[in-house]
Amino acid sequence: MSSLLRKHRTAAIVGAAIIAGAGALPFAFSTSATVAAAAEPASIIAPGGSFAPIVDADKPAVVTVTTTMKATDTSADSNSPMDEQFRQFFENQGIPFPKQAPHQRQNQRAMALGSGFIISPDGIIVTNNHVIQNAVDIKVTLDDGTELPAKLLGADAKSDLAVLKIKAPKPLATIAWGDSDRLKLGDQILAIGNPFGIGTTVTAGIVSARGRDLHSGPYDDFIQIDAPINHGNSGGPLVDREGNVVGINTAIYSPNGGSVGVGFAIPSDEAKAIVAKLEKSGSIDHGYLGVAIQPVTSDVANAMGLSKTEGALVANVTDDTPAARAGIKSGDIVTAIGNETVKTPKDLSRLVADLSPGDKRSVTLWRDGKSVDVSVTIGGNDDGKQAANDNGDGKIQPSSQPSIGVGLANLTPDVRQQLNLPRGVEGAVVASVNPDKPAATAGIQTGDIIVSVNDQPVRNAHEVQTAVAKAGKDGRKSVLLLIERDGAKTFVAVPFSAA
Repeated sequence: MSSLLRKHRTAAIVGAAIIAGAGALPFAFSTSATVAAAAEPASIIAPGGSFAPIVDADKPAVVTVTTTMKATDTSADSNSPMDEQFRQFFENQGIPFPKQAPHQRQNQRAMALGSGFIISPDGIIVTNNHVIQNAVDIKVTLDDGTELPAKLLGADAKSDLAVLKIKAPKPLATIAWGDSDRLKLGDQILAIGNPFGIGTTVTAGIVSARGRDLHSGPYDDFIQIDAPINHGNSGGPLVDREGNVVGINTAIYSPNGGSVGVGFAIPSDEAKAIVAKLEKSGSIDHGYLGVAIQPVTSDVANAMGLSKTEGALVANVTDDTPAARAGIKSGDIVTAIGNETVKTPKDLSRLVADLSPGDKRSVTLWRDGKSVDVSVTIGGNDDGKQAANDNGDGKIQPSSQPSIGVGLANLTPDVRQQLNLPRGVEGAVVASVNPDKPAATAGIQTGDIIVSVNDQPVRNAHEVQTAVAKAGKDGRKSVLLLIERDGAKTFVAVPFSAA
């Protein structure tokens, strides 16, 4: 993340108002949308360049979604779960994320304002999950001012999508889904919604970027746009030059809560399938594998004898999970799920999340220099278990200095006590790190426990030395170490020193 980004923040986009007595104080999170032009189909923009034909066709199908939530705890945080995910992501990178609003008093009601769009004449509406999260009452206001109660058909926090249903006295205007895969950087788009609750508003811009990952879940594949988006636009449609929905406005990146030209939208091609499932079943039980994964860097690929820097490196396998039962091991590189190629950790997360519990798939692994297929029965979505071991500073004497630049010591009873290690942990402890050698550059720290070298378990310092020496003798340019630190295991690829 650049230094410029560190001056800003990202927020889920929903407008909120705290109601106390007869007055209302407007308050909102923010969202941003993307609309892009398809390359082949003809545009419906007027010859003079006006977007009026698109607005005339689509505006009647855009709605305002108002939700009511009862505030019962003065200490409760008023931010939405999606807003919290963004807050954690940016604060982890040193970007301040100020609180959005004061806490509500007991017995007050909070109202949230967002947008949505109608996809069928009988009143099926798409919006963001964070717009209706924890709502006790949902109302939809049509473009002509008609206010109708809405029923929640289904919602999914991982994709931040929700589907509502209203009963109208006559068939309603709709917007058709478009093809977000056709969007190119520079394509024109329109964002339609109700910013700040002032009424339906149209803004125009271009597609600024594709595939933005904000680390908020397995479905992060946002379209970035520069169309001005503000509080209350959340859930509104992003449409292309044909007037079709190519995105759903979801978030903005801003230093002050207002639009600065950096917005994000969920691609329509991702949303369509999820919306269909929510409309039919009301919820989605995402697949779960039970692994912690890392990218495959060039050093990792070289150390593992893999010709391409593709796949997802398994750093850890949680006990009693589908991955563990299938025999997937730490150090495996997942290269495919069924017939789908896994090029990045994001690919693996997305493919698994799209599966349903009970689905059976063949998982292709790179292990010991060759491809291996294992059969996995996908589990239900679950929170991974994390070990809670503490490391401490110990007075450890180095035993030798391998070429990667670390001094090692055996895990004697005294060392285990100093580092507070359980009996089951085996390996060699890093006693010193030469700041001028590759291990330091790779992030190896004093107190780290090396538990395997090139996917081969090691029990002591001598075995680490032997395994590292063998990798050099075999012509490898780097060595893959599995490090245990603070109870968590992580793979680190360390190139050999040129000296």
